[in-house]
Amino acid sequence: MAKPVILTVDDDAEVLAAIDRDLRHQYGQRFLIVNAISGEEALEAARALKSRGTPLALVLADQRMPGMTGTELLGEIARLHPGARKVLLTAYADTEAAIASINVVGLNHYLMKPWHPPEERLYPVLDDLLDVWKKEFKPPYEGIRVAGAPWSAQSYAAREFLSRNQVPYQWIDIDQDPAMRALVTSLAGDAMTLPVVLFPDGSHLIAPTNLELAPRIGMRTSAEKPFYDLVVVGAGPAGLAVAVYGASEGLQTLVIEQKAPGGQAGTSSMIENYLGFPGGVTGEDLARRATAQARKFGAELLEAQEATGLRRHDPYRLVMLSDGREVACYVVVLASGMSVRTLDIPGMQPLIGAGVYYGAAQTEGARYRGKDIGIVGGANSAGQGALFFSRHARKVTMVVRGGSIRDSMSHYLVTRIRAAPNIEVLERVEVCAVHGSPTLERLMLRRAEDGRTSSLDVSALFIFVGAAPRSETVAGVVELDERGFVLTGGDLLRNGQRPAGWTLDRDPLPFETSVPGVFAAGDVRAGSNRRVAAAVGEGSAAVHMIHRYLQTV
Repeated sequence: MAKPVILTVDDDAEVLAAIDRDLRHQYGQRFLIVNAISGEEALEAARALKSRGTPLALVLADQRMPGMTGTELLGEIARLHPGARKVLLTAYADTEAAIASINVVGLNHYLMKPWHPPEERLYPVLDDLLDVWKKEFKPPYEGIRVAGAPWSAQSYAAREFLSRNQVPYQWIDIDQDPAMRALVTSLAGDAMTLPVVLFPDGSHLIAPTNLELAPRIGMRTSAEKPFYDLVVVGAGPAGLAVAVYGASEGLQTLVIEQKAPGGQAGTSSMIENYLGFPGGVTGEDLARRATAQARKFGAELLEAQEATGLRRHDPYRLVMLSDGREVACYVVVLASGMSVRTLDIPGMQPLIGAGVYYGAAQTEGARYRGKDIGIVGGANSAGQGALFFSRHARKVTMVVRGGSIRDSMSHYLVTRIRAAPNIEVLERVEVCAVHGSPTLERLMLRRAEDGRTSSLDVSALFIFVGAAPRSETVAGVVELDERGFVLTGGDLLRNGQRPAGWTLDRDPLPFETSVPGVFAAGDVRAGSNRRVAAAVGEGSAAVHMIHRYLQTV
């Protein structure tokens, strides 16, 4: 932890030098002594200390300063550092003002000038104040801090991005922390532009995008090389499998991921039927292990980058990125997976990230401890989410539009859900509206058989209503089926005829799309069975086909 600070301010340079000399003599080993020549300079220093998370132990401020009195300054600093001890330096004529400021700013002491000898008139007073401060002081968190509010969707997005990428951070709710709210207001101009992400070096970002945040937390957002053997779009289970097997077999491999490694599987609270993990494995842990394995073999990972298009320039393939750059390669594997389908009902949009979440949103689990929450969906992901949140919430209500959850959920999950005492399953029921301000408060439910409606009070709603293939960036480049999934291999043949524009004297290889040298694996591929193990298998099998293709380039 950085040394705590004693801040002194006086517009008289000689007096300030004398204060500095005496403080350094007595406290320089234990505290950092910071001086300011004006109230404005001192206030700026206090803000910088708050931004860095450096503790401010004590402030000595002269009362008579132009522009801002000592009392006014101490009041402002108290909002930023409520635990700091406050001392006013006064002349004899300022005694009444000093006494009045005890009630105004919670002044701890006032000292009359001159204070010599300091051994009798300065140090005993400050020693007592610093002893009290030390007893009450709680060491600050020294990593990244995210200052935001539960009603701010962008605050949630920043937290989710950091959590999904396994970056430690401290969440600070400015509605519960007046000092941090004051800092956010001073940095962002108001308390509505959120979040403010504070870094240990004292710098900050205001309402950052993932692409702005990524390099500040050590992520790579630009490719090291101009050309690769293999570029993988998406770092879900299929994409990571391609990266592991491709890189381990000597291919110069680049993986492009928009959000976080693991894809949708990375949000799973527990995968219990994955081979080799009898105790189950979280999606986050599986993604972490696979990413480390890919990097071990030399694969390069771009994070917070989105592939926005694909161009063919034989024998090369060029992937366009969201920052306007392109990456060239011999082979592209589309492993972009699925994007969640939205639930378009009245009241939904303003509450996304403020009580309404798509997917498991495990960062929110502890926040809803002891509260009632809702789950929408009846497939495996919904069941896993319900079991995860049942460990925190008082009650979990699953709202399933279809029939029995047995129709769409694995048997082991159904058994555990039925046995959980705080999970209730409402079947043939749908959510028709949501209400709440600024966060979610209530769901409106409608029964399928008779259309009757009812309300359900909840603090959060987690939505698992299926997903659509993330293939929009390659639409018009490779052939898709009627639902938007990428067609590959034999599915491209029509009455024995190869796809339009096919230039090679052979049929498309398994996992190869309608563009030679562009392959697809995992959930984005037509015919995939939407299982983690299957996606890994497809990714590894695709590498074998890639080697066959490269022999012809």
